[in-house]
Amino acid sequence: MGTERYQSPLSERYASKEMQYIFSPDMKFCTWRRLWIALAETEKELGLPITDEQIAQLKEHAQDINYEVAVAREKEVRHDVMSHVYAYGVQCPKAKGIIHLGATSCYVGDNTDIIVMTEALKLVKKKLVNVIAELAKFAEEYKGLPTLAFTHFQPAQPTTVGKRASLWLQEFCMDLEDLNYVLANMKLLGCKGTTGTQASFRELFDNDLAKVEKLDPMIAEKMGFTQCAPVSGQTYSRKVDTRVLNVLAGIAASAHKMSNDIRLLQHLKEVEEPFEKSQIGSSAMAYKRNPMRSERIASLSRYVMIDALNPAITSATQWFERTLDDSANKRLSIPEGFLAIDGIMDLCLNVVDGLVVYPKVIEKRLMEELPFMATENIMMDAVKAGGDRQELHEKIRTLSMQAGKNVKVEGRANNLLELIAQDPEFPMTLEALQQCMEPSRYIGFAKEQVEAFLQNVVNPILEENKELLGTTAEIRV
Repeated sequence: MGTERYQSPLSERYASKEMQYIFSPDMKFCTWRRLWIALAETEKELGLPITDEQIAQLKEHAQDINYEVAVAREKEVRHDVMSHVYAYGVQCPKAKGIIHLGATSCYVGDNTDIIVMTEALKLVKKKLVNVIAELAKFAEEYKGLPTLAFTHFQPAQPTTVGKRASLWLQEFCMDLEDLNYVLANMKLLGCKGTTGTQASFRELFDNDLAKVEKLDPMIAEKMGFTQCAPVSGQTYSRKVDTRVLNVLAGIAASAHKMSNDIRLLQHLKEVEEPFEKSQIGSSAMAYKRNPMRSERIASLSRYVMIDALNPAITSATQWFERTLDDSANKRLSIPEGFLAIDGIMDLCLNVVDGLVVYPKVIEKRLMEELPFMATENIMMDAVKAGGDRQELHEKIRTLSMQAGKNVKVEGRANNLLELIAQDPEFPMTLEALQQCMEPSRYIGFAKEQVEAFLQNVVNPILEENKELLGTTAEIRV
């Protein structure tokens, strides 16, 4: 590895080999050649004088790209597409005259972009489905484990560890819905010509509209797509890129939210992300176990969410049938958005798969706060025994304030139950009050909600996508 040139951390540290290949030059230029073959075959089938021998030669060299010829030619002509047309023609002399016939650069450039993004979305979907599967296992395992819930990061009515995980899970399921919609609506540009009017093909096919109308559907079928954009300028609408990166930004937001919660729970020592045997948490403080993977999820997620602005602004600023101020931006924003979300998905899979729960710590914190949560039940029991509801409410409020002061100001344990037991207006012994401290009495239908959510929403998703299950994630650093 050279150390004198910039190395993208997305490639060096975060993204998988699979995602890197999808955005590699080899994937790009091999797809160009597949598109040229599809164009030649379609033109031949529609009656243009192209021979089987010419197409056979194009297919023979579909994979073995002579990059050195293309690079040398581009230095001369300053045009990447024409350089590769030339290089392909050097290898296929019999087909040299019909490569790229009637097409403009966007035929290979834009169709390849759509194909590449489609393949990348499929890989993201695969990893997202596996994150959903792992989170579902976690939610099922801990669906009944009571834990202190937080609103405003202040203690609130208890929930369960699994119910909290179901909130993360639900957001990822929403992301999968969005991804499926965008993936199902990916359309090739087709072969539309320099301003989208197919004027060159009108000329090639002697004004035969019926033949020109068959061109796009036939090319789409050969490339594994069901349709092409019905209308276009020179390019496919850059709004497609906006749609795609908005899906990635949505996944990033869900991952960020989950990672933040895990970081806060790790601070509370209730939940901990995987920590390897020889991993170092801090160069100075040897005892530390920092949530570095969750922090990295948050870090990369912010990048993806901000990156989604690029195609939105590019789409908004395209002039008429096309301008080229999209090109440099697309080369950065689209691949790097996908490489980053790929790294995020691997991290999510790794973290959720190895998430450690500490029930004793969870119980201890819950029991410290539970007396406050139980006051309504205690008050109702006292009313049933003949007490006045309003007077008891004021008394409990006063005693709660006193217990809170003991905890916050004096650093003592929560003694609310003792204070209530000592008050003559509450006809309840300390033992009777302590029997109210069963956490499962205060979690509502959290467990049942998790069961219903998994059964009605998540399991059908996993069944529908069962062929995608089984992915594991490798974290390099």
